[in-house]
Amino acid sequence: MDEFIEGWTAQHGATRDQLLPLLHAVQEEAGHIADAIVPVIAKALNLSRADVHGVVTFYHDFRRTPQGRHVVKLCRAESCQARGGAAIEVAAAQRLGVAMGQTRGDGAVSLEPVYCLGLCAIGPNALVDGRPVARIDGAALERIAAEVAA
Repeated sequence: MDEFIEGWTAQHGATRDQLLPLLHAVQEEAGHIADAIVPVIAKALNLSRADVHGVVTFYHDFRRTPQGRHVVKLCRAESCQARGGAAIEVAAAQRLGVAMGQTRGDGAVSLEPVYCLGLCAIGPNALVDGRPVARIDGAALERIAAEVAA
């Protein structure tokens, strides 16, 4: 990964404003931003490790651990919560065998929160491998579980 960062900064620059683009590139290349790579990024951009760590932990889209082969994101926005989202979240965690914000031990599925998918009138909603799924109920959860098990 050191060589990747070196090549990337040679092409795009090694300035502070390149932190977000570099983090996105590292995550795309490695699948996540491991804690061990934070000092390498900091050195490459002449930033403190605290600066890099702060950005990685602030933005929800940066992952610090490997993501599952399938990703189920459940909406936690008010509209979905008003339509039973909390119960769906509990049921999804139980059915998929993984707690919210975690990846199952076998690496098959990650369950993540998302805050508003813009489908408020037809919630509760989810993104399953980037595909929106609306009106989540017990039957929809079974379809999602079957999809991620395949």
